[in-house]
Amino acid sequence: MQFAPLVEPGPALSGPERSRYARHTRLPEIGEVGQRRLAAARVLVVGAGGLGSPALTYLAAAGVGTIGVIDDDVVEVSNLHRQPVHGESDLGRPKVDSAMDRVRQINPYVRIVAHRQRFAADSARRLAADYDLVVDGADNFATRYLVTDACALAGIPHVWASINTFAGQLSVWWAGHGPCYRCVFPEPPPPGSVASCAEAGVLGVLPGVMGALQAAEAIKLITGTGTPAVGRIILHDALAGTWEEVPVRARPDCALCGSEPTILQVHEPAAAPPVPVVSAAAVRRVLGGSGVTVLDVREASEFVEGRIEPSVHVPLGDLLAGQGADLVDRWRATGERVVVYCRSGSRSADAVRYLLDEGVDVAESLDGGIIAWTGLSV
Repeated sequence: MQFAPLVEPGPALSGPERSRYARHTRLPEIGEVGQRRLAAARVLVVGAGGLGSPALTYLAAAGVGTIGVIDDDVVEVSNLHRQPVHGESDLGRPKVDSAMDRVRQINPYVRIVAHRQRFAADSARRLAADYDLVVDGADNFATRYLVTDACALAGIPHVWASINTFAGQLSVWWAGHGPCYRCVFPEPPPPGSVASCAEAGVLGVLPGVMGALQAAEAIKLITGTGTPAVGRIILHDALAGTWEEVPVRARPDCALCGSEPTILQVHEPAAAPPVPVVSAAAVRRVLGGSGVTVLDVREASEFVEGRIEPSVHVPLGDLLAGQGADLVDRWRATGERVVVYCRSGSRSADAVRYLLDEGVDVAESLDGGIIAWTGLSV
């Protein structure tokens, strides 16, 4: 389905701008009027990481007039294999500052607005309303649901992508014109059921592929060119080198965009209750002692990053599915202290909640996981 251009054309291009965008304006589908629409457009990019890096780069190169970027993180060395908007000299800098410098190098005609903050409920709707569309480069479900709620309530498109290991997904969610994200994914998945890129890994070029496609979808929406990915999810398997798509529809009973919506404001998702934590130093003092068991809930493929020995291994998914019931029964009966660890502390916290609910008296999450234990970088 084609849509009318999202943005009205801005002023006539200057001579230098005509030279810069000559390859764009020669495309009949864009032309000079389309380029003027891009110059007048305002796009917010949520996240200056794996997806945000290529999206920011190509939106700036394309001449999008105002680009906002929101992120509260700093550049770490493990970011660099997939986030080329940052470099070695940016280590330790706020990502929004690094991204802002790069965008200015790419295109001096672009205005970059840096929001060094978390995309949070108290400002999400106002931020979204300041832009024509949002490119969603979030790396967690909590932010993703904030983005979709803010976009739907503001009535603007939500250009979404998701990546993990070798797989990518992309769609344009646009309430009133097609489904919103909640039409297809009404609620976040259970905690710990989907490993993050930090936990499962990701092919470095994959976010480049998907982030560039997000920029393409934004350009199509702004200029009214082609067929945006509204009402379909595009699936990419980088290992197989294949592309597929799945049609999706708006749900009349959607809590966000249905006929009788119940989500009328942007709210922070309910936070999981805190769990007891223990430091790596404290674990080292009791490691191997009686009455203490260390439980590794990572996948076996993650052992390359090191292990704590002695420990027992039950992946989180197996534990939650009851496959460690005999161990849980023993810990409950003996009152044993169980220290749980994963890569960074997220999955181990979910495991601790499960163990406490199952009646284990003392269960603690290793603060910072194997990263803290070995001194690795996320």
